[in-house]
Amino acid sequence: MPAPPPETAAQTTAPTTLALATPLRAALGERQAGVFTRAFGHRTVGDLLAHYPRRYAQRGELTALAELPPGDDVTIVAEVLRCDKRAMRQRHGSIVEAAISDGTGVLTLTFFNQAWRANELIPGRRGIFAGKVNRYKGTLQLTHPDYELFDEASAPDVESWQSKPIPIYPATSTLASWKIAKVVREEVLPKLGHVDDPVPEAVAREHGLEPLDAALRGIHTPATDTDWRRARDTLRYQEAFVLQSALLLERERLRETAATARMPVADGYAARFDAHLPFDLTADQRAVGEQVEHDLAQAVPMNRLVQGEVGSGKTVVALRAMLQVADNGGQSAFLAPTEVLASQHLRSIAAALGPDLAAELMPTLITGRLTAAERKKALLRAVSGQAQIVVGTHALLNENVSFFDLGLVVVDEQHRFGVEQRDVLRSKAATPPHQLVLTATPIPRTVAMTVFGDLDVSTIAQLPTGRQKIESFVVPLAEHPRWQNRIWERAAEEIAAGHQVFVVCPAITPKEPEEGETENPIDEAADDSRPLTPVATVEQTIEAVRDNPVLQGVRVAALHGRMSADDKDAVMRAFAAGALDLIVATTVIEVGVDVPNASAMIVLDADRFGVSQLHQLRGRVGRGSVPGLCLFVTNAENGSLARERVDAVAATLDGFALAEADLELRREGDVLGSDQSGGRSSLRLLRVARDGAIIERARADAAAVLESDPHLADHPALSAAIADRLTDRTRDFLARA
Repeated sequence: MPAPPPETAAQTTAPTTLALATPLRAALGERQAGVFTRAFGHRTVGDLLAHYPRRYAQRGELTALAELPPGDDVTIVAEVLRCDKRAMRQRHGSIVEAAISDGTGVLTLTFFNQAWRANELIPGRRGIFAGKVNRYKGTLQLTHPDYELFDEASAPDVESWQSKPIPIYPATSTLASWKIAKVVREEVLPKLGHVDDPVPEAVAREHGLEPLDAALRGIHTPATDTDWRRARDTLRYQEAFVLQSALLLERERLRETAATARMPVADGYAARFDAHLPFDLTADQRAVGEQVEHDLAQAVPMNRLVQGEVGSGKTVVALRAMLQVADNGGQSAFLAPTEVLASQHLRSIAAALGPDLAAELMPTLITGRLTAAERKKALLRAVSGQAQIVVGTHALLNENVSFFDLGLVVVDEQHRFGVEQRDVLRSKAATPPHQLVLTATPIPRTVAMTVFGDLDVSTIAQLPTGRQKIESFVVPLAEHPRWQNRIWERAAEEIAAGHQVFVVCPAITPKEPEEGETENPIDEAADDSRPLTPVATVEQTIEAVRDNPVLQGVRVAALHGRMSADDKDAVMRAFAAGALDLIVATTVIEVGVDVPNASAMIVLDADRFGVSQLHQLRGRVGRGSVPGLCLFVTNAENGSLARERVDAVAATLDGFALAEADLELRREGDVLGSDQSGGRSSLRLLRVARDGAIIERARADAAAVLESDPHLADHPALSAAIADRLTDRTRDFLARA
């Protein structure tokens, strides 16, 4: 192999001892460091050493070559069977072809004009081979792969050498696994100096953890499987400990910020509202309401997440909080993700307040589709303080939207908004406002600790009295294609009984998904077993409904994100008033839409939606006096991951059980979210679906450390690890989430 060009003196000058904070260019040279930065974003020695192997192979291990998918970049361990060199027929030059095997399949290696490869690829030699699998004349092959042959002759102990684990790293087409291993093994670890451990010695000793230095060497250059397993356990715990320490530290920093206390008023708006409530609050609503009331009365900003089942009454809790703020002369901003939902919330709030309170508090809507006159009036009400409750979409974030005294920010379905958007709204207050975050997507305990560890989390699990049962059924068209007709017969029966029907599709047109959605929101890499059938669309489905003989005379309309705000609002008003029998919609109706007479929900291509989306959609029915019916229509094969998701939702109405199942099925990756918090916030070894016990232990240990040393003055290594692990952008995310 031709030698690479020599690096300049400046590039090759490296420090004799490396630290985790050492820039990668100083350790490896500009050219080689640039390869790692482009491939993975690594900029320091610590970044590279945190690029852990994804698995370990053995030199005697046989990889299933027969199962390699064409088009994939692979790293395999195999043995050379034969190697041939011949001249090319059509042009000058030579071809070297080598066959490698794992005992179950054969893979061909092809090299053009590199005759010297035949001297290396001797039958019987084993090694690591990396490249992109392609198929040529029915045979799987790697063209010009990277490889590293095992030096068996120099191994002092053949048995020990054969059992030594080989780290297999996440790799790219330009940076093979063995190249990463070689750089770490030969250029970084030998020069690595003392590494300060962020986990206090007493905590490490209690859990039987290795020193960080030993763990880094054990995970990258293990002599036995025991070495990397013990190192992985240590590094996984350390990751949980640093992250939980950061979350708890941010929580304490938030509590040091001054806010305006909003005290309860005995005979104020909130008391008048409670006196005229036409129903009794559930025990959960009362308990969470008391927590919110207490938070608002403090001189530090409330930062509370309220999670609850679909239809559990979170909006009532939020409204009572807004009234408590209004009792103290303050305003509340209610941020909703869509115009349909914002309009629905405004109508619901006005109806719940009644004519007298509504006239005094003047709830006002601000969206991007208001006329110039409507917008001017709404902005004047907000800035003058006349509107003490302002409901809106992203339009609330506009720089010309101002408030007289913004005391509370309520964010509905917080996952629909980025950090910067939420912060813009909070910045419109003279002093830090209280914040109440609502989500109808139940959050597993481990996720709540990991993502929302700096928030106080409240849960409303009880449903109000009178909520009807919802029956859910999977309609598996792959197994029963004739059931297609029965779907529409069932819809006709509900309409004939005087009820209304939702039909939901993943896309608007064959080439246009709903705004904010991908045409296929589920990770295809996790499941490639789904049949390649056309996705159901609003445009095609509504035509099919109109042409269906069993639905003749049915009043039908479409609802999706491409429509104007006025058109969407007109459709929802008509549906709520009973002027429409059936609407064909996208997930624009996923959250907050409340039509008590709607009894049936038909979700087409249900496997195209996530577990939480399906649960949210199902919550749109059964809200009145009749039971709900939900049909999840799918072409996914029985036993596929896509089908498992649909089956899981149909099997239970318990959103919290579904959240746990969803976490298991999704094989979560970046729970903090790289889009919101910056790439370096991604979890590396920690998995919230699997490591709940570790996260809980780490949180308890971190809390104990911070209780005795709130500013980490006696724990500089932990303080430095938090600063290194979490960028400024991530810190903002944790502070504002």
